[in-house]
Amino acid sequence: MATKRGPRSAGKSVPERGFYALALDEAEAMELAAAAGVEGLDGEIAVLRLKLRRLLEEHPDRVDLHTKVLNTLARLVATRYKISAEEKSNLKEALSTVIKDVAIPLGLKFIP
Repeated sequence: MATKRGPRSAGKSVPERGFYALALDEAEAMELAAAAGVEGLDGEIAVLRLKLRRLLEEHPDRVDLHTKVLNTLARLVATRYKISAEEKSNLKEALSTVIKDVAIPLGLKFIP
């Protein structure tokens, strides 16, 4: 069953859905709202791993697809674990604080 897309008729109370409002029906708008609440890439990585396993089971001869999925998965994982310069600086500062305030007073020695 096709769902009408596009602007709603005047008089209907439709919440603002932003930039994609014209391209989404009501169900998709709700799904978009739920997806927008997800942070990070862990869910996407997990889903892609499951899809890859299914692809390997159901289409073991489609090496071209396996390669595409693996490349996408590799990029997602690399992006997931890449930390910005600011995060690196914050991590370094936090570790320095732990060493200075906790480890050294406890008598633990670190070799730089």
